[in-house]
Amino acid sequence: MSALDVRQPHATRGLVVRELHELRELEGANTLFEKIWGSSPGSSPMGVEQMRALSHAGNYVAGAFDEGQLVGASVAFFAAPAGEALHSHVTGALTGHRAGLALKFHQREWALARGLRRITWTYDPLVRRNAHFNLTKLGGRPVEYLTSFYGAMDDVINGGDDTDRALIRWELNDAAAIAAAASRTAPAPGATPFHAPAPAPIPADAATALSVRDGLPAIGDRDAATLLVEVPPDIEGLRRTDPGAAKAWRLAMREVLGTLLAEGARVTGFHDRTAYVVTRDTAHMPAPPP
Repeated sequence: MSALDVRQPHATRGLVVRELHELRELEGANTLFEKIWGSSPGSSPMGVEQMRALSHAGNYVAGAFDEGQLVGASVAFFAAPAGEALHSHVTGALTGHRAGLALKFHQREWALARGLRRITWTYDPLVRRNAHFNLTKLGGRPVEYLTSFYGAMDDVINGGDDTDRALIRWELNDAAAIAAAASRTAPAPGATPFHAPAPAPIPADAATALSVRDGLPAIGDRDAATLLVEVPPDIEGLRRTDPGAAKAWRLAMREVLGTLLAEGARVTGFHDRTAYVVTRDTAHMPAPPP
């Protein structure tokens, strides 16, 4: 579950990320979550008591501070298989600080220091900026589509919509994750600057399985080996102005991306900040008609 700022071009000077243990700091994180999610007091997606227990038990509870002000926080706990995985349940950040990105890379370093191999979390696959953040900036990959995972949530972000989620798996030592981490680190004096690999080209025979047409979803061909699944430009705004269209997008994404993942297809990237790139196993594709 995340509400990340990934829109600002430069990190703010003075940003510090560190673990939170003191009750006062955890109360600050709770208040921050309530502000970001638009929750009523006492309805934060992660309360003080839960954060206190998780922190005391050795799990990940961290905050990002800009000139001493808490501008982001993240909570994660150890997950199965034991000794290999961390599940990041909540990450929230105010806009204008790049705190979301800083928190995720701090979380990666924390996990690696404890011998973990991967981090998982869920996000709304209809939110373009979060898809770009998770796939392009971090190198994570959606591996499962979870229908109405949290039930109905009537906060500012979810707007009462079904909480379908994509489960991201961030393999911390995969090439994509290593490239993402290296691209944000200045090279040592005299070292060769690191350049992240260019996105893989889209094959000429790729088909668009889901597209934006006059603001609404249009389901297309799903028979090609490489498919593009487009995401609406602003699903959060659509939930406020046209709930019917937002619902149509939820059902279309569930049918297309959800079905493809269930059939064993792999999401390999996020093209041009607009569309998932999905690769199907040709061995399991239906044969063309004679």
